[in-house]
Amino acid sequence: MDTAPALRPSLTRYAWLSIAAAISTILLKGVAWRMTGSVGLLSDAIESIVNLAGALMALWMLTLAALPADDDHAHGHGKAEYFSSAFEGFLILLAALSIGYTAVDRIFNPQPLEAVGAGLLVSVVASAINFATARILLEVGKKHNSITLEADAHHLMTDVWTSAGVIGGVGLVWLSGWLWLDPAVAMLVAANIVWTGWRLMQRSAAGLMDISLPADSIAQVEALLTEYRRQGLDFHALRTRQAGSRAFVTLHILVPGQWTVQHGHDWAERIEGDIRKTLPHAHVTTHLEPLEDPLSMSDQELDRPPH
Repeated sequence: MDTAPALRPSLTRYAWLSIAAAISTILLKGVAWRMTGSVGLLSDAIESIVNLAGALMALWMLTLAALPADDDHAHGHGKAEYFSSAFEGFLILLAALSIGYTAVDRIFNPQPLEAVGAGLLVSVVASAINFATARILLEVGKKHNSITLEADAHHLMTDVWTSAGVIGGVGLVWLSGWLWLDPAVAMLVAANIVWTGWRLMQRSAAGLMDISLPADSIAQVEALLTEYRRQGLDFHALRTRQAGSRAFVTLHILVPGQWTVQHGHDWAERIEGDIRKTLPHAHVTTHLEPLEDPLSMSDQELDRPPH
């Protein structure tokens, strides 16, 4: 038996929100850099360009992921979301290299900063926009189990903390006159960006490799099945995988052999319904087998041995 979860509402409007925020912060941070000449603020502006590229990719992949299943993609297009987060991770790494190169050059060729107060104020406004957008994307991403929106939100939040570090560093340069602090902060920003990019790419690879659901989700399903075992049923071959916003659960249900097909079907429908209540985004597939038949125990592995 095969049951699908309810359709998820379109999330593309949140990608458009991310695009609008990225364009706004690029303009604001670009102005802050031009006003001050700070390489730290330049690194911040470069990361916002990465944000825009990531948001555009997110819009494309969310649109693709929302397409219904077809003859060539029977399980839907949910995995498209992993390409978005992997692409964003790759762009983050490229941005880090660019920032690092600029920072090293500035260490050997220091330059005084100008109009620091006004430049920092503009950068603070840009960071506030990123913070508000990140909070919205994170909340919606968790609610609808969208790795694309979660990745975008975490990236924007990293950008907020990055900006805070840059603003603090540039402020110290302004107060102390130590010009080396500006490129030093930029290099720390680059290192932080590398870590963020690596985590995004690692999570995307795990999803493309059909990683199982989180341990707590599997434990919830196991607890549910334990209740049914007390009623005389048994289960095996429980397998789960995550594909973007969708979860897939398959298992074999062992019922008394004397049951009618209709009776066994009714119980399977009840079990599938309870699993979907536990995991709202789950697509559940079950297979009925007789408890008394020894062959029922021979197909617990992914590849059933020949007889």
